[in-house]
Amino acid sequence: SSSFSPSSFFLLFFILLFFFLFFILFFFLFLFFFFLFFILHLRGAVEEVLPTLKEQGIRVFLLTEHCDVDGIESLTDKIQQASDQPLSPQLRANIHIKSPALYIYTSGTTGLPKAAVINHERLWMATFLQSLAGVRSDDVIYIFLPLYHSSGFLMGLCGAINQGVTIVLRRKFSASNFWNDCRKYNVTVIQYIGEIIRYLCNTPKRDNDRDHKVRLALGNGMRADAWAEFLQRFGDIRVCECYGATEGNMGFVNHIGKIGAIGKEHFLVKMTTPYALIRYDTEKEEPVKNSKGFCIEVPRGETGLLVAKIGARTPFVGYAKNKQQTQRKMLNDVFVKGDHYFNSGDLLRIDDEGFIYFQDRIGDTFRWKGENVATTEVADHLLMLDWVEEANVYGVKVPGHEGRIGMAAIKLNENMDFDGKAAYQHVKNYLPSYARPRFIRIQDDLVVTGTFKQMKVKLGEEGFNPSVIKDPLFYLEDNKGYVPMTPEIFSSIAEGKAKL
Repeated sequence: SSSFSPSSFFLLFFILLFFFLFFILFFFLFLFFFFLFFILHLRGAVEEVLPTLKEQGIRVFLLTEHCDVDGIESLTDKIQQASDQPLSPQLRANIHIKSPALYIYTSGTTGLPKAAVINHERLWMATFLQSLAGVRSDDVIYIFLPLYHSSGFLMGLCGAINQGVTIVLRRKFSASNFWNDCRKYNVTVIQYIGEIIRYLCNTPKRDNDRDHKVRLALGNGMRADAWAEFLQRFGDIRVCECYGATEGNMGFVNHIGKIGAIGKEHFLVKMTTPYALIRYDTEKEEPVKNSKGFCIEVPRGETGLLVAKIGARTPFVGYAKNKQQTQRKMLNDVFVKGDHYFNSGDLLRIDDEGFIYFQDRIGDTFRWKGENVATTEVADHLLMLDWVEEANVYGVKVPGHEGRIGMAAIKLNENMDFDGKAAYQHVKNYLPSYARPRFIRIQDDLVVTGTFKQMKVKLGEEGFNPSVIKDPLFYLEDNKGYVPMTPEIFSSIAEGKAKL
């Protein structure tokens, strides 16, 4: 019989210890170089604009003990030297509820981001949204949204702090790890925005999809089709869909859980925060006026531009050091001479029961052949095709034609191919001729903002030239279906020979 000698035991122990220490060393070296690269990368981006920041009197800090770059100060050493005594009240003697608390940059879906001024009153009011939605102090909320935006920071983090709620904070959204995290940390409330719910529905189905403790989903931007699929697949989760803009002066909350709605009209809300849906000309990109020069409120069932009255109880602070952009978001003399309204930039519709539905952004809705085309509605129909995972619809300009013609960027489901004939038959059955996407662009991934909102402006500018766009392109030929886009077809359209 063989025996295990003490010397062999110690040899094995030291070998394992060596590998363990080697692994620890390798791990810390990896972290060191990763953070070094990360810091240098960010530092390089800041150095480009340092001269401008210096002119504006802005101080820049780097989370390090030493920094040799002129104009960037180290922060870690100052934190270590700071006193642990309470701050003097004199430091906030000049701070009041209307003072700026922070700047939050808009997501930039229709242009460059702008710094919206959030004062202390606005921050404080935003923290109550979780209470309105039914979040309790014993809940566990899962936040993966970026904290530089209002949803993650104001609604999520600040709201949870105000309620005393336990927060599970994830650095970055992961569809594959989402429900595992919820189970691991006993999450009861989740936050969502934009296309997040669709990403979750697009993950492979599992037997334990309903094995979780999530009871409430709070957020905005959930599309009706994804909403229904989400509930059917992941169980009886109460959805509280909200509507509002970072810089806006009003909002809606769908307490009832009506699928697809962003809220419901109530006379008390309209008394405290007066708003209206007004008729809007998408071709001229301006509100329609009556003979007296005032805006026209649309009847129920008709789509209109949401405007909210600016007043003492509903102020519009605007954008930091950007008076021009602040003025552009305001409409004057809307219903009477001298009134001022906030222009939301959103087209909404109110049904006969008073439920409010988001239709489109005014920059996204386009006009073709004298008709308005709502991009969200067309995208919803494209998503009915079983091989389409995501769809982003937008308008593109065509030489010699007024308005914009429809185009769609789509992402296909894994191991699925684009079927031009089936796509044509589908849009023919469900959409009028003017709303059918004339061009389709197949992409590996659809571009979204940091808050998971689809980008349309850049895609619209890129157009449909196959010599410029390397993604697969398809063109809708009448009675034939979608065929591969060629330089010959493009030339025919550009020269006005093709009938559109």
